[in-house]
Amino acid sequence: MSPRSDIVAIPLRGRFMGNRGCLHRGHTVVRNHAGRRWIICVTDYPARTVAQWSEGHYTVLFFHDEAVALAAGHRPCALCRRARYNDFRAAWQRADGGGLPSADEMDARLHAERLDGSRRRTHEAAWSSLPYGTFTLVDGEPTVVLDETVVPWSEDGYGTPSARPSGTATVLTPPSTVAVLAAGYSPDIA
Repeated sequence: MSPRSDIVAIPLRGRFMGNRGCLHRGHTVVRNHAGRRWIICVTDYPARTVAQWSEGHYTVLFFHDEAVALAAGHRPCALCRRARYNDFRAAWQRADGGGLPSADEMDARLHAERLDGSRRRTHEAAWSSLPYGTFTLVDGEPTVVLDETVVPWSEDGYGTPSARPSGTATVLTPPSTVAVLAAGYSPDIA
């Protein structure tokens, strides 16, 4: 998976697995998602093992790291990543106010933010406002913000850091997730 939320077959294998439901028929991906629950899972959870392309089961997706998965519109799994899920919910609450959100509440908002029909949504924000772990587009390519630097991402992994730009950024990470990052959730970045 890419930070743009593209399902791509690349040699770069990830530290996390993603789930968007059953997206395949045979060995062909036929849709982008099957529902609004997009989660980030560990790759070695013993109670849940599904072989790639298992008929009638979710399509196994892989993410290089958690920042890529968050940019793609996913959130931590409440089952296999319970502590991180709770951290994400607590940061969401700090960012949004009110009570702790349910998975359904977070999924509904994230789903509305990440898709516009079949197109991937982006949004604009000041470079200076973007927290650690936010993905943007620089010269049309996915780039992650790491404090005062930005690092390009490609299908081969991360590239050479450069100084954080000024002005307005085109942001890939959904607005609610950017708020969660700003409220203290720190993603696992390779």
